[in-house]
Amino acid sequence: MADAKISIEAVTGKQGADKQGRARFVDLGREFAARLDHAVPQLRSEQLELVDPEKNPFFGHARAQLFIAHCGGRPVGRISAHIDELALQMPTRQGFGPGTGMFGYFDAENGAVAAALIDAAEDWLRAEGMTRAVGPISMSIWEEPGLLVKGHDHSPVIMMGHHPAHYAAWIEQAGYTLAKTLFTYDLDISKEFPPLIQRIVKSGEGNARITIRTVRKKDWDAEAAIILAILNDAWSGNWGFVPLTSEEVAYTGKKLKPIIHEPINMIAEVDGRPVAFMLTFPDINYVLARTGGKLFPFGWFHLLRWLRKPTRSDMRVPLMGVLKEFQNSRMASQLAFMMISAIRRNASTHYQSQRGELGWILEDNQGMVAIADAIESGVNREYAIYQKPLK
Repeated sequence: MADAKISIEAVTGKQGADKQGRARFVDLGREFAARLDHAVPQLRSEQLELVDPEKNPFFGHARAQLFIAHCGGRPVGRISAHIDELALQMPTRQGFGPGTGMFGYFDAENGAVAAALIDAAEDWLRAEGMTRAVGPISMSIWEEPGLLVKGHDHSPVIMMGHHPAHYAAWIEQAGYTLAKTLFTYDLDISKEFPPLIQRIVKSGEGNARITIRTVRKKDWDAEAAIILAILNDAWSGNWGFVPLTSEEVAYTGKKLKPIIHEPINMIAEVDGRPVAFMLTFPDINYVLARTGGKLFPFGWFHLLRWLRKPTRSDMRVPLMGVLKEFQNSRMASQLAFMMISAIRRNASTHYQSQRGELGWILEDNQGMVAIADAIESGVNREYAIYQKPLK
């Protein structure tokens, strides 16, 4: 294969209109994942929806081109190039900004294929007026940002990417440098938190102004709107932040509802006003690994039974936020400790869970890193986001 010619096929237009091309793109990614130790097959229907402009509201403010590499008459790699108009409007100091395009969904059989795919993505971004490339980000920053560079020896949990270790070298050989590292933290939730954290939580419980409550699933649409409004405010100064649109808020709320369990999702109120939240998802990858990512013929049965009560499931805390007006106050960390303490207790009591995972957390998010350290969790995965000027 080393001497065979590599050709790059653009399988969709800017708005991803080619349904068959998108299907081939997704199926090729699934083939690469199937070769990888510890990878968990995801639901094909969900993967197709993420690259479908008619279903994913991300495309309401973004455009993309999907590429497949061929060599010797067979597909040998894939990549996306995409531009998020909202990311272009963000301050450059926050990671994106004017002229910044992205690449993602990167898979390749060897270094030559990787180089050809990255060249194709860069050429498309240049033709669209971009002067800088950032990635891998597949495809929204809210979906699967970064390349796994540490933690290949264990399976990912829900909504976490899993990539071969050698991809990092291929991206770096194409001239990319590290822009940001994202951490995930492993936590033993069968144990009580350290005494200092317990005292902080007890102090907060004695504060009449503070209420920590579970989400109300019967009012989920309203609760999701509250949570995502806090998120948009809380994260607005973070590296890589892109605001969620109202369409994305509605779409995300609908997608999350089946995996929302009241005892492990919290909203914090101060004087009756929602000011913080913490979401926790049971690890659906446990079921997907058993069913091979397939719903038929019996996958639906296993999935629905598990969704009713995910007993002994690992848990992931993917998102938490505190309104910016509280972030420099002592109350911010107190609210975080109170929510995570309640979630830890309920996950252990209601679902007999033993393990949790927090993240992603930006490497320089000092507040969240300090919270992760204080509850005695440890980094178990690292994801790298790379950048390169396009000349």
